[in-house]
Amino acid sequence: MSAPDQYVREAGFDPGNEKIRQAVGLANELIGFPRHLSQHVGGFVLTQKRLDETVPIGNAAMEDRTFIEWDKDDIDTLRLMKVDVLALGMLSCLRRGLEFLRGHYGHKYKKPFNSLFDLPYEDPETYDMLGKADSVGVFQVESRAQMSMLPRLKPKEFYDLVIEVAIVRPGPIQGDMVHPYLKRRDGIEKTVYPFPDPAFGPKNELEEVLKRTKGVPLFQEQAMQIAITAADFSSDDADRLRRSMATFRNNGDVSRFRAKFITGMTARGYEQDFAERCFSQIEGFGEYGFPESHAASFALLVYASAWIKCHHPDVFCAAILNSQPMGFYQPAQLVRDAREHDVIVRPADVNDSQWDCTLEPLSTERCAVRLGFRQIGGLKEDEIQALIARRGNGYSSLEQLARRGISRFTLERLAEADAFTSMGLDRRSALWAMRRLGRLNIEPVKNQSAAFDSNLPLFAPHIEDSLFSEPSVTLPEMQLSEEVRDDYQTTGLSLKAHPCSFFRAELARLGAITSREHRDERLKQDAKVTVAGLVLMRQMPGTAKGVVFITLEDETGIANIIVWPKILAANRRVVMTGEFLAIRGRLQRSGLVIHVIAESFVDLSVELRKLRQDSLAEADVPALIKSRDFH
Repeated sequence: MSAPDQYVREAGFDPGNEKIRQAVGLANELIGFPRHLSQHVGGFVLTQKRLDETVPIGNAAMEDRTFIEWDKDDIDTLRLMKVDVLALGMLSCLRRGLEFLRGHYGHKYKKPFNSLFDLPYEDPETYDMLGKADSVGVFQVESRAQMSMLPRLKPKEFYDLVIEVAIVRPGPIQGDMVHPYLKRRDGIEKTVYPFPDPAFGPKNELEEVLKRTKGVPLFQEQAMQIAITAADFSSDDADRLRRSMATFRNNGDVSRFRAKFITGMTARGYEQDFAERCFSQIEGFGEYGFPESHAASFALLVYASAWIKCHHPDVFCAAILNSQPMGFYQPAQLVRDAREHDVIVRPADVNDSQWDCTLEPLSTERCAVRLGFRQIGGLKEDEIQALIARRGNGYSSLEQLARRGISRFTLERLAEADAFTSMGLDRRSALWAMRRLGRLNIEPVKNQSAAFDSNLPLFAPHIEDSLFSEPSVTLPEMQLSEEVRDDYQTTGLSLKAHPCSFFRAELARLGAITSREHRDERLKQDAKVTVAGLVLMRQMPGTAKGVVFITLEDETGIANIIVWPKILAANRRVVMTGEFLAIRGRLQRSGLVIHVIAESFVDLSVELRKLRQDSLAEADVPALIKSRDFH
């Protein structure tokens, strides 16, 4: 599909330019090609004889890693046994969480938290938290769609989580199975089981297949069983259908079974509508199928991560930060959410931090989270580990650090990240003090005595801090906005303030309310509201038919925006590229689920550049924002 000239112009290019036309043409040719030809992270092939006598083997780029030169379809054709072992970042997060629990809260519990099965089972508080969509960071249920589903599903037991994991998927959505299930679960609609003509089978032949899901097929196994029981598929036909439903396969393979499936069901007396919806679900599984066993395994991780977040948000925060990158949210949002749950988060510091985030006891019941050096971009772990190993009772000066072989680059990066506060140095003072280090070699070294340039005095490795003394200088204090800007540039988050807070008065002039205020129950359905914030994510699911979902964040939380295709077409550039937006629209409320249906936009992205002392002091920010209007 070729990009319209309008899209090219909105991106800042001239569609009439020959080079631009060529680039767009080449991009169009690449659409649909595999993104990469990579080896499976944890794939194993089992053969009766030696593997190297059966398939050609190559050396991978990674040391001690090999791969076979055939792809999964070749292996399948030759009927070799293949086992895929998938890695999940949440498993690492939970392992770290259990370690924190054992180390800091083991005295509170009878079990030692050696595994997920040591967590208290079927905890009502955990389910109450999930029912409120308080699930930022929780495995599988932190997306916009899942957060919207949680208050509607109101999970009360483990099997509800199995349903939750599976229901927000292309299969059930495409097959129009979601709303019937919710209505039956809430008692709005009576649970009925489709039945065949009595001449072809017992009336309740599908009840055993569908009773756990209120007569609505939600899982891949159910779709397969319906094909055998109700559509009269042979076992071979059912197996071919199963193979065609393989995850991420093109739906074209599935569609060739459509006529046989629907004809088989209607011939046995099932209603045409039910047969078509069942097959639509099977086609949805062609994009992403969820077997019940898979959903149950994931539900265990949902429950475990939710329990830790509910009862020990400090543990959850530290564990998930140490497991990044993963999930929908960046560290800034994970930290903001933790602080909303009364977790004290402390900044990275040269005398207090480890490479990973750690917990610092406040009492027997509570810990603070100390950010680790991993949060500071550009640092090398091996050099930081050396810094930690040589720390002893703590560093008192930059000279101490330099004498112990820490490179100038690392010192400057730590200063930029404001990591010297325990020495009494703020960000600007630390950067100024860096000038005193003279001609130190700026590269990391193994021998700390070699850290000094050979042209320095003979006894340079033994220089005392006092030899670096100089007249005191009073530096101008950094504005809070500058501090926040530099925090985001170095660590991706700030514990001092949120960028939107500096524009709150000006946003009020646009009529914008905070994210917290837009959740006020006094705001009625279809009320006109304006919300503003940083764009966290944009999503356009394949099942949404051109609808774009935007998540905004301000200093009080997040707001969820829906942009219908017509509005998107009129505001595409702003919607797709804006970093800081004010959006006016209608409030839509369904219980705890709140959205704003977008009608008009103001792109405030350029204002973020003004988070500097000179800009905020000299620029007429109110006038700049006032000059913009909704369109």
